[in-house]
Amino acid sequence: MSLNKKIACPLDCYDTCQAVSNEGVIKGSKENKITNGRLCVNFASLLKEDNLKNAKFEGKDISLEESLDILEKKLKTTPSSSTLYYKGSGNLGVMQSAPKNFFAKHGAVLTKGSLCDGGGGAGIEASRGSVQNPPIQDLIDSDVIIVWGRNFTETSSHIYKLVKDKIFITIDPIKTQIAKKSELHLQLNPKTDYELALYLTRLAFMNRLDDEEYLEDNSEGHDWFFDISKNRPLVSYEATTGIALDDAYKFFDIIENKKVSIVLGLGVQKYFEGSQIMRCIDGFAMFLGIYKQEAGGVWYLSDSNYGYEKQFEVKGKNKKIPVPSVDFSAYDLVFIQGANPVVSAPNTQAVINGLKNTFVVFFGTTNNDTCEYANLIIPSSDFLSKEDVRLSYGHENIAISEIVNEPLKETINEYDLAKYLIEKFSYEPLMQKDEILEYYKNNKVEYEKFETFEFIEEVDIEPLYKDKTDDNYYLITAKSKKSLNSQFNSDNFVYLNSKSGFEDNQEVKISSKYGSAKFKVKINNDIKENCAFFYAGNKYVNYLTVNKEDEDSFSAMYQEVLIQIELS
Repeated sequence: MSLNKKIACPLDCYDTCQAVSNEGVIKGSKENKITNGRLCVNFASLLKEDNLKNAKFEGKDISLEESLDILEKKLKTTPSSSTLYYKGSGNLGVMQSAPKNFFAKHGAVLTKGSLCDGGGGAGIEASRGSVQNPPIQDLIDSDVIIVWGRNFTETSSHIYKLVKDKIFITIDPIKTQIAKKSELHLQLNPKTDYELALYLTRLAFMNRLDDEEYLEDNSEGHDWFFDISKNRPLVSYEATTGIALDDAYKFFDIIENKKVSIVLGLGVQKYFEGSQIMRCIDGFAMFLGIYKQEAGGVWYLSDSNYGYEKQFEVKGKNKKIPVPSVDFSAYDLVFIQGANPVVSAPNTQAVINGLKNTFVVFFGTTNNDTCEYANLIIPSSDFLSKEDVRLSYGHENIAISEIVNEPLKETINEYDLAKYLIEKFSYEPLMQKDEILEYYKNNKVEYEKFETFEFIEEVDIEPLYKDKTDDNYYLITAKSKKSLNSQFNSDNFVYLNSKSGFEDNQEVKISSKYGSAKFKVKINNDIKENCAFFYAGNKYVNYLTVNKEDEDSFSAMYQEVLIQIELS
């Protein structure tokens, strides 16, 4: 193991940790403001991963050279229009996009949209023009942090430590750890976040907390937005959101004359109208004057590539299909990179059925659930044995990865695989690896505040509570402290409130109109009575979810579902 080398955590999370290898020991970088000398549980788990060491074809070990020959022949004998490239987020380094460059040039079918943040991103972009977070120092300098639909202590343990002494307000159907540390927890009903935003906007106006002059100079449509908020009586908002007027007033007592930040999670937008929901929340923030403060602001999962020129981008005419509704069986060849759709994609049964009826190539570092359906497995070199740059969607800093270990002989990194295929097909060569890495290392993107904020002027959202009966539950998912999506530990329980009538360790059958699966119950009164809670990475929860895209961003809407629970 090399000494004094930088290591970027490649995992799909907000913090984007920077580590260093010192005398053979990997520790958090003290020079990195976010990591601050510490490594999180997920990084520690990553270091213990049992990575793939050999290629496989139809379940039998083969050499790397043989696997590349099979891939080349399969690509040459399969029409590009019947070849699908499907990339996941198992590694978020910039060099991971190299294979996509080949498949774009090859004319393969690509995906569009997102499995996690698309709807919310579309909403923010519609209002502000870009999905970009303020500088992290603005969060550190705020007085009050509103954590809205985000399991903050679990998803951002490093960022949380930078602000742990602040005053917190949590808005979430689940009594998360950050909710327990908060001055106020607004435990709203699922998919009523937009109603709560309108409810609070109306109260802000009634208490003269808006700044008419600022809104006139910096936004469009704020009067329409306020008109939407006053279309319903306050008692109606109380009834649907589950938030009492006294608690709403307490919210304003806490934030009055304070520098306020809102930290938004993915939970608020996992619905068909996710972009509209996000625009309502962002509109409330603007109405409240959060964007005019010297500190504070609104944070979401930002576009980590904002301000950078994508070094692997190919401007072609590739057909693109929405990632939530992919029918794998519609293609003769499916190339899956760093993804585990059998667990992570919606409607698990449809995913499995599709994979069984096509030729699947899996390219990644670890053996996961999707590998069971792969005809050809090509092992990728692990993150300690390749150079990369990790851009962050949680803050403005980047992390650097240098080669710490020599790559295993029978593995290949993403750049070298793309280079190999491009040479075999005589396509335009890739830019040199060093040139790409230096571009990111030497370019720092500065935060650009929006010029004009555009409020949503019409809200057309179908509430889930309209179809809910006393026998239904809202399906809620969130990150676990011990895993990251489908990586590492798997928690396959359903968590229910004791008032549900079920008991610990009972086996239940849970059904939706999209499918069913069996679970064991864990009773936890942090769960709202009308909710069934599952940790992300649960191997069975996506048997219940819909494989259709949302209205604006071609993205998944995992929580757009009501479920029924019965003893198995």
